[in-house]
Formats: sequence, C-alpha cells, structure tokens
Amino acid sequence: MIQSARLWLAATVAVAAPLAAQSPASVADAPQSATITPAPAVDLGVAAYYASHPGTQVWLGTPEARAAAAKLPDILNRAPFDGLAAGPELATKVDAALASGLPADDQAISDAWVQYVRALKAPVEGVSYGDEELVPVKPSAEAILDAATRAPSLSAHIDEISSVNPLYAALRDDAAKAGGIPDLRVRATLNRLRLVPAKGRAIIVDIPAAKLMMLEDGKVVDSMKVIVGKKTGATPILASTIHYVTFNPVWHIPPDIARVRVAPVVVKRGVGYLTLARYQTVEKFGGEKEVPIDPTTVDWKAVAAGKAEVFVRQLSGPQNMMGKVKFGFVNDSGVFLHDTPDKKLFARDRRYLSHGCIRLERPQALAAWLLGPNGPEPSGEPEELVRVDKGVPIYLTYLTAQPGDGGEIAYAEDIYGLDTVGAAKAVMATAATAQ
Repeated sequence: MIQSARLWLAATVAVAAPLAAQSPASVADAPQSATITPAPAVDLGVAAYYASHPGTQVWLGTPEARAAAAKLPDILNRAPFDGLAAGPELATKVDAALASGLPADDQAISDAWVQYVRALKAPVEGVSYGDEELVPVKPSAEAILDAATRAPSLSAHIDEISSVNPLYAALRDDAAKAGGIPDLRVRATLNRLRLVPAKGRAIIVDIPAAKLMMLEDGKVVDSMKVIVGKKTGATPILASTIHYVTFNPVWHIPPDIARVRVAPVVVKRGVGYLTLARYQTVEKFGGEKEVPIDPTTVDWKAVAAGKAEVFVRQLSGPQNMMGKVKFGFVNDSGVFLHDTPDKKLFARDRRYLSHGCIRLERPQALAAWLLGPNGPEPSGEPEELVRVDKGVPIYLTYLTAQPGDGGEIAYAEDIYGLDTVGAAKAVMATAATAQ
C-alpha cells in the first residue's frame, strides 16, 4: 500500500535520525553500538515530592525497604540497555547513599529510581498509534514515588517495573550478560518491546521474522507464520487495538492496488473479468456512497496509467483475497490481518510479499483465541462483525534482535533497513534531498 510505504519512510526517518546523529562520522555501515542520551542529573520533581512529604523515607525507613534499595545498583548498572546511559553513574550514587544511610540519602536513591522509570516510559520513536491509550506517557516523580510507597512489597514492585515484560527482560538480560555497549539492533528492539504490556492479552506481529505471537501476561501461548509487506509496500510499525473479528469479509481494494492489479487485466480482458473475479466497482468506499456503478463507465486505461481513480471491492467467497476472516483495527495506513486462499506461500522462509497488510497462516486459531470458547459460530453472512469482549492490543513491530539458545543474541534480517547505521544514513540523506 502506498500509505504503508509512506508511513514506513516516516517511521524510518524518525528512528534513524536520533540513531545516526549519535553515531561517529567514521562509523562503518555495519550495525554499531547505540549511544544513548544521558538523563538529567537531577529530577526537580523528586525535591518537590520530599518537600511536600516531610520526613518521608521511601528506601531507608525499614529493613525491607533497604533490602529493596540494595537491588537498585545492579539494575542501574545495566540501565544503558534500558535507554539510560547515566545508569552506572546513578548506581554509584545509590551505593554511596546506602553506605551513608542518612535521611538525606533517601532522596538521592529516589532520584535514581525516578530517572530509571522515566527512561522505561519514554516515547518510542517511529511508532504510529491507532489507539491513544497505548501511547507511553512519562509519569511524574510524584506518581513514581507514590507507587513505590504504596506497593505491598517494594522489592516486588522494583522487580515488576524493571522487568518490563518477559520478552523484554529475556533480551535485555542476555545482552547485559554479554557486556559491552548496547548494539544498535538490541536497543532498537528493546525500545519497541517496551510498549508490550506485561499483563493481560496482546498480539505481536514481528515483521522481520514474519511471525505472529499471541501473548498472555507477556508470555507466548501460540504463534503462526504470517506474510508481511515487501520493501516497496512495507508493513508499518504501529500499536492499536482489535475490537472486532469480521467473518466472510468483503475486500475493499486500495485504489493504488486496483491500479496495478485490476485495471491492466480489465484493459486486456474486458469488464467481464470483474464478474468472474467477483469484483464490483462502487462510487466510493464507506457509507451511503458505496453503491455499485457500471464498470463500462470507468476509463480503465486512465486508471492503469495512474491518471484516474477507481473504487473496487471483491465480494466474499472462495476467491476473496481476504479469505474467510479479517481482523481490523484503527490505523492511518489501512492495514489489517486477514486470511488468504493462497496457503502455499507460507512454506517460504522469506515471506515479505504483501502490500502492507498481514496474511495469516491460521486465522481461525486467532479468531478462536480472541473470541474465547463461547464465541459465536459465523452465520455465513458477508461482513459479519463479531465483537471481542475486551479489546486486545496489537503491535506491528520490528524485532531485529532476540534472545537465542545458550544466552546468545540472535539477529534477524533487517529487511527494511531500519536498524543499521548505514541504512539510517541513507534514509536521512534521501529525506534531506526530498525536502
């Protein structure tokens, strides 16, 4: 889809710009270690919190709290992998505060914790949000420290916050064990994984792996192969929520796809082809204007040449490119998940074949998981919408680094060139030329 490709370019520039800007001018085009902007030395909100809560001791007030605080140096020493370059420096300050143990030292520990939590909650570049509820928001120092003081177990609270989610924790821990400066691909992948919730259900579409994962409390409970966008029709990186499952969908063919896939065939074979393929031409998509029009009134040669636009839909049935089920969600690119009648393509190792939408190997399994054991059976009617009881967040994301066997990081093909310094520079140069 043209929209998908445009969003990919925008997302690539958004991700590439800070990464390329942070890399030395002499760096090679191979993946390099990411430099991370240090956090502010002091969070003024921490001082304000202590001023409004006289006598508060978050970390040094009880033996249990001190034991929880003793975990922070290790957490902060690995914090560069979490996006906080100042982590080791803050770890030293926490060690000194614990050794001193004076009431004034409690604030120093809180300052380190607030900086760390805010790094974990920072915005993620290059992601489009179809659901504003999924946009990360940096919490205030007061909210962070209130949560710590109200936690039934401060130690468990620290563990929960710092682990982020199981997928994130596994990759970060393997990377931290390997030591050194965080690899660009590891940092980019961890950034994207930060969005995934640790509780409840969620769906991840990993674009480089061409794989969908169903998560419950951050753990993979099922997965399947998918087909994602090719380089010229890249699947966008986005976060949204699935509220409905559509059985027996009608395919509303994007005009740019109709231009290259439908119009040339009509020019060659005539409008009778449309009937055979169960295509209908309509005035517009959506609402009252989605009424059929006579296809002989369309200048198909002009459409094929890109000089005119046509709106074509394919009725539900065995030939429908959406297959038997579709999973839509709000997004600016018009992409969604769907079944496909062409199952043989899932046997390929490299499944970057679509115009941006995601084709599913086992769509019925996803529908059953979303709707639950008591979900209704499809009636056979076209465009049958079945509501998901509680919306499930979906993340179309880009994971070029993953924990591998034996604690070593496995790197996926950077199919869209988002996570390599050379690709980042090339995209920025292209964008600058276009301005």
